[in-house]
Amino acid sequence: MDPLKNLNPEQLAAVKHSDGPLLIVAGAGTGKTTVIAERVAYLIERGLAKPEEILALTFTEKAAGEMADRVEALLPYGYFDLWISTFHSFSERILKEHGLNIGLPIDFKLLNEFEQWALVKKNLAEFDLNYYRPLGNPTKFIHALLKHFSRAKDEDLNSEQYLAYAGELRQNLDGMLGGGDEIAGQEAARINEVANAYHVYQQLLLDNNALDFGDLINYCLKLFRQRPAILEAYRRQFKYILLDEFQDTNWSQYELIKILAAPNNNLTVLGDDDQAIFRFRGASMSNILQFNRDYPAAKKIILVKNYRSRQNILDLAYEFIKQNNPDRLEWQLAKSEGLNKKLTAETPGAGEIGEIRGADLAEEVGLVADKIIELKNKDRAASWNDFAILIRANDSADVFINELERRGLPYIFGARRGLYAKPVIMEAIAYFKLLDNYHESVSLWRILNLPVYSFTGAELADFNQAARRKAWSLFEVLSRAEALKFNVETLKKIQPLLALISKHTALARDKAVSEVFLAFLNDSGYLKYLTGLAAPESAAAVNLLNQFLKRLKDFEAANADKSVKSFLAELNLEMEAGEEGELPAEEEAGPEAIRILTVHGAKGLEFKYVFIVNLVDKRFPTILRREPISLPDALIKEILPEGDAHLAEERRLFYVAMTRAKLGLFFSLARDYGGAREKKPSRFIMELGLEKKEKDPPVSFGRSGISLKSAEKGKSRGPEPAPSSVRAKPALPDYFSYSQLAAYSSCPYQYRFAHVLKIPVSGKEQFSFGKTMHATLQKLFLLLNEKKGLGQADLFGAGHPSATVKDGNVTFKEALELYEQSWIDDWYKDKASKEERKKQGREILKVFYEKYKDSWPEVLFLEKGFNLKIADGDKAYTVRGVIDRIDRADAGLRLVDYKTGRAKDKLTFEEKEQLFIYQLAAQELFEQPVSGLVFYYLDNNSEIKFIGAPAELDKMKQKIISTINEIVGGKFPPRPGRLCAWCDYNSICEFRK
Repeated sequence: MDPLKNLNPEQLAAVKHSDGPLLIVAGAGTGKTTVIAERVAYLIERGLAKPEEILALTFTEKAAGEMADRVEALLPYGYFDLWISTFHSFSERILKEHGLNIGLPIDFKLLNEFEQWALVKKNLAEFDLNYYRPLGNPTKFIHALLKHFSRAKDEDLNSEQYLAYAGELRQNLDGMLGGGDEIAGQEAARINEVANAYHVYQQLLLDNNALDFGDLINYCLKLFRQRPAILEAYRRQFKYILLDEFQDTNWSQYELIKILAAPNNNLTVLGDDDQAIFRFRGASMSNILQFNRDYPAAKKIILVKNYRSRQNILDLAYEFIKQNNPDRLEWQLAKSEGLNKKLTAETPGAGEIGEIRGADLAEEVGLVADKIIELKNKDRAASWNDFAILIRANDSADVFINELERRGLPYIFGARRGLYAKPVIMEAIAYFKLLDNYHESVSLWRILNLPVYSFTGAELADFNQAARRKAWSLFEVLSRAEALKFNVETLKKIQPLLALISKHTALARDKAVSEVFLAFLNDSGYLKYLTGLAAPESAAAVNLLNQFLKRLKDFEAANADKSVKSFLAELNLEMEAGEEGELPAEEEAGPEAIRILTVHGAKGLEFKYVFIVNLVDKRFPTILRREPISLPDALIKEILPEGDAHLAEERRLFYVAMTRAKLGLFFSLARDYGGAREKKPSRFIMELGLEKKEKDPPVSFGRSGISLKSAEKGKSRGPEPAPSSVRAKPALPDYFSYSQLAAYSSCPYQYRFAHVLKIPVSGKEQFSFGKTMHATLQKLFLLLNEKKGLGQADLFGAGHPSATVKDGNVTFKEALELYEQSWIDDWYKDKASKEERKKQGREILKVFYEKYKDSWPEVLFLEKGFNLKIADGDKAYTVRGVIDRIDRADAGLRLVDYKTGRAKDKLTFEEKEQLFIYQLAAQELFEQPVSGLVFYYLDNNSEIKFIGAPAELDKMKQKIISTINEIVGGKFPPRPGRLCAWCDYNSICEFRK
């Protein structure tokens, strides 16, 4: 079936657009992601471009993943290198490969907001601050300065340009600032201080081999502007560029796209100015207006057929957002081009629109819960996933969370912050503090309350009483428990805990914090306890543990001292900086549940029933919080709006909230929120036409004729459904890898632990060493190709500028430097074994270098990712992988995979499977034959070469299909045997041998 048949005429025109610039104005729910995916697939299937010749950019990793999945589903075959990513990932990839050309290190570190704050605080004396360094709180303005630097980068303004502007102010005070000399002088001094701080900050980043997120865009722009040959190479590669959520781009991002798209300008942008809600992140809504000026001949397609909401909901939203005129695209182009953005519903019938009013916040919250229950009972097809409570700010969520918990209703709060406040993470942090200081009684108290230790309330009370009586710490009480004559049963519980603390204290002296964390989880039995909980609770806990483990790994990657003590010092600094720990996004993950989300977090989502709550003055819309340090108007390049920019942004945010609703849209508010005065209804209530003109409006009313009556305080709110018994099915992957398939073949129950439950595991010495050698060789060949002027070679275009080979080689000293940069210091049992391995790595590298220094293989690709589709009747499964190295050989392509260890005399079929999969992918996706498969064994620099015969490849395909069918069927039987002794999950597996 042709998927294009399902498109409406406007969508089809957008998909089939040939060449030149195209602006697609895509209203809410009009299928813009479908259009992007269909256009990418159309260009590939019609032979207008190969997958690697299309660049599609969006703003979140989640959106990029969804777009890639949509495209993959449409293509009948797999692909190499589909460039679908975020702006920042794209720029990082370019700079990792070509940053040397503008003096950037190839191993630069990307700093997050806290790391930027910590860098500035550590070097605060170098900033020579006066105006922005109050004596009582020297770090007060660090966040404001960093936000200001980010804002400058959004405007494509580097520190040298800022310094030049500040210098001009000093020379011409009256002419540029006006007013008296004293006032003008103070302002010029302030701007010079900020400009100098920006310059110092940028130098500090470079001195520390670091970039921030704004740098990724700006240095990529600098690379393209200063190295025209590299720009030309990418211009030739990307025949078509597509940009989603165009209204959310900032000036720098738009400049990057314009320079890359020229001169052919095969640029498709999709956006909706009415959904521009990220001004606080630097987004320039004017870009969507500027596009019309930059490309006056651009074709424009307006998508107004809405496949989400009912017509009365769309009409209400449209009449509301029109109050943002004249700063709307529709208003500006209505006369000249007849632009009409009024959405029309493709779903018949009317939705329910209602207002809920309570006397106070508690009643408002209760009425919202009542209405959710009423709708759930009435709409038997609805699941809890169909309900969303949208809040303006995270701190408004608590009362709704408490009410849903009280009623036993399932919910997920989609916060992005708060990891460190989660109970399972607080236990781990408490244990770290205990290892750092035995007399940290508060931390020990938390550990004593863990269910794995089974201390009774009476025993805990006895411990506390003894500590107070003796003026001892809790640890001293436990250590002297026998002398204090605690009973035998209590002593039996105390001894294992004390032994564990002693063991892990010794571990913490020499090992990285992540190793101590995993040792605590496994040795205490806490991980086994958590994985034994019911499915939703277990999945949520493991998800949090993995997020915390990622945080620990990030800390270790950035610090030479990876100890528990060092991590706690950084954690304290994080707390000082106001950080709460990043939470994994889970709006659409986990069990069936009501979603509590900020409106920003709800962007891109849809629900049957939406409740926009707390609609009172100063809550929604919020009060304007001006930037503490604003960018001078003379340095702003974007077109600034005419009206109240903050109110217009809040209206767009409210419009986004309204257009999430499919079938029901409800607005809630109350008179009393705990202050001295009653709250006035939000101005948005009046702008919607919901505010009654009577002096005393009714408590609540429904637009569809259904009255939402307020229950009397203290009385029952009617029947409530029992807590949800729905349990999430195992989250099966959208794609499979060789490692997944091998894990399942070895033991399906092990696969369940690793790839379904995703239980965190300790690392191994050989893995750290293997990753070190892989990374070293990848960097070595990247440097070789860079010196030869190749980069990642273009296999498909003979006329590519990068195909010109220049003289260039790498010295062994440079190779050793790459090895030192790549060294991973984790999971070695002691210092001696680590040094022995490090020496071994140097020897391996020396032999490798001597072997190839006079005749390096012609490397076409490094770490080449692929997506291979394996057909099974009318189904198709995706297998993904990464090939370490692809060389050009006389008879075709040579696929190389590095292995630590020594070569065997002969390989079994199972041992060849990984390269058989790579051969299948390369044969299908490249236009050249595969002439050889190579396992390169690093320990003795030896190779095993072979090639898969047609029969072997067919056998491999069938094995892939049968294995995936078993996984998809949810079959994870244990397969205990001799491998149990080496299994990562031995300690928590009840079937181990």
